[in-house]
Amino acid sequence: MYSVKSVKEIQDLNPFIVVGCGGGGEKFSNLEGIEAIGFIDDNVNKQGKQFCGCTVTGSLEECLNGAEGAKSMAIMLPIGAEGVALKYAVQAIDAGLNVITSFRSLSISENSSLKKFADAQNVVIKDIGPRLDVVEMIAGVAPEKSCEVLPKISYSPKAPVIFVGGTSQECGKRTTTKNLGLAAIERGLTPAIISTDEMGLEEPTDFNFRAGSLSAMDVPSAILSAIKYVEENKNPDIIFIEGQSSLTEKGNPHPRGLSAAILIGAAPDAVIVGHRPNHPYREPTGIEEEIRAIEAVEPTKVVGLSVNLKNADLDMCPEYFESRFNLPAEDVYNNGASKLLDAIFEYLEE
Repeated sequence: MYSVKSVKEIQDLNPFIVVGCGGGGEKFSNLEGIEAIGFIDDNVNKQGKQFCGCTVTGSLEECLNGAEGAKSMAIMLPIGAEGVALKYAVQAIDAGLNVITSFRSLSISENSSLKKFADAQNVVIKDIGPRLDVVEMIAGVAPEKSCEVLPKISYSPKAPVIFVGGTSQECGKRTTTKNLGLAAIERGLTPAIISTDEMGLEEPTDFNFRAGSLSAMDVPSAILSAIKYVEENKNPDIIFIEGQSSLTEKGNPHPRGLSAAILIGAAPDAVIVGHRPNHPYREPTGIEEEIRAIEAVEPTKVVGLSVNLKNADLDMCPEYFESRFNLPAEDVYNNGASKLLDAIFEYLEE
């Protein structure tokens, strides 16, 4: 197996047939010195249309008829398309074409048979890998292979989705999410509660998983898959998703990308923001900054505040936060989340 480190190492394999008429295929064909003379995609809606100056075909045989002189195939498919990638790699090698593939769809290092087949056909097969060797060089450690494993999905929920974010870690997001679910049940609704932390063990949470265990690229897919799963199995009236960390917290910036990934996967109709004033061991930037960040990342609206008053000054109460930020606010730990649920429904009706 040969891992590509520079575009110069594959320019002598021109011209290429490219499999995958998406972002990967376009990026590959735009590389300096790369000549793409044919494109293949299994999506019938793309076939027959123009892509990067070529007409998209549906098979290698059809593409070869219009792409005479092709020497190589570049397979640029996403995670989840490993079977399709393997099919095209075998077809290309059998047709005497060199193969460039991407770790996202087919890791050659895990398929020694493919390498042997290429050697037998006197063609080369090269891998555009994740360059974890570079990560190890600059950080001192790296995973053995790419952590991105989940297929990309698209899904439009039927029920409204509510994201519970916060200004920091340990500010009350899990408690708020749970209590919003309880408030919905008290009104005769069927909620779905999705916790993104291994500690989300309390009822009425439907299920929990540690989103931080996943690649940032996989988190939105996991959230969307969770939404799809609860809708197919529970048919909820409303879906609550617990966020993690914060988009703006100081001191420990590492989980901020996780917070953004969960928010993006949820694509919520509305958001509740939690805040713990005078946090003893976290460094929240503030409510206003978090609201601005959330609404910048997703086209959504923050409609209420959940305040954790465990470390608050004596003069702090929900009304204090309401007057300061002009949003409904509640101490859900002591008073429940009915007030915030009212704010959510009022906004959704608008």
